[in-house]
Amino acid sequence: MKKKVDHGALVHHNGTITCLKFHGNRHLISGAEDGLICVWDAKKWECLKSIKAHKGHVTFLSIHPSGKLALSVGTDKTLRTWNLVEGRSAFIKNIKQNAHIVEWSPRGEKYVVVILNKIDVYQLDTASVSGTITNEKRVSSVTFLSESVLAVAGDEEVVRFFDCDSLMCLSEFKAHENRVKDMFSFETPEHHIIVTASSDGFIKMWKLKEDKGVSPSLLCEVNTNARLTCLGVWLDRVTDTKGSLLPAVEPSPVSKKEQSERKKKESGREVQEEERQLKPDTKKCGLTGDSNKPTKGSSLISTKKRKTVEMLEKKKSKRKKIRMMQ
Repeated sequence: MKKKVDHGALVHHNGTITCLKFHGNRHLISGAEDGLICVWDAKKWECLKSIKAHKGHVTFLSIHPSGKLALSVGTDKTLRTWNLVEGRSAFIKNIKQNAHIVEWSPRGEKYVVVILNKIDVYQLDTASVSGTITNEKRVSSVTFLSESVLAVAGDEEVVRFFDCDSLMCLSEFKAHENRVKDMFSFETPEHHIIVTASSDGFIKMWKLKEDKGVSPSLLCEVNTNARLTCLGVWLDRVTDTKGSLLPAVEPSPVSKKEQSERKKKESGREVQEEERQLKPDTKKCGLTGDSNKPTKGSSLISTKKRKTVEMLEKKKSKRKKIRMMQ
């Protein structure tokens, strides 16, 4: 019988995993029905920290852009703030109902907590609600388009853009033929993109306008022929802009020109070092009297090295003779 080998977060948790969030390319945060939040090393897949977060299930979590804080909501009707550096609870707020979504803004100056069709907007500096956005139906997904504009999808075909300061709906557009289950937004040098996934099986990419009061235009779509429930987007980036929870010191990039110059310097040093080793030191070798007689120190020099020294001396003497003749 083969020995069973277990891998990953599914082993550490007792129960269904309800949420997963990457921070950079170094760490993964997981939450589950057992009430635990775990911090994972995404390279070695080792559990770095396990926190008993909620008395009930962990339903959703979000990591602050700095990587130092996290928010979580659970079935115990609490909103909890976590210090990820020290792995401890920083703040607990009792809420009236079970929230199912919590999300930080891009700069981390505010966050939203979703309960059914209500979206409470919190300010980080006061940790209090600054306003509430009401959607027509239960909210299934939210994503920040900027520090003040929030995209909201519910159990319907429509996506709405809300201003978190004025709490007004800026625009709405029909994205799918069935309910929108998940969204993700990102920026490229050319465009600001929002991706939507629906129960109709379609994944669509939309190009956002600078004026969020104008509906986005469809870039492309694909029919998966599946009943989609969630969405993940992989961005092929050369460098990761997000810092990690435990930042590693990366070597600075070196150009080809600098590499060739370094190689030349190193080769020059090696030649100098070889010449220095070939020349006998009178103090270390204890050379006295006739230099042709071998001593304890000079006897350690190999025949090959001794011949090289003699060749170097002959070359030097030839150069001196040429100079004298000139």
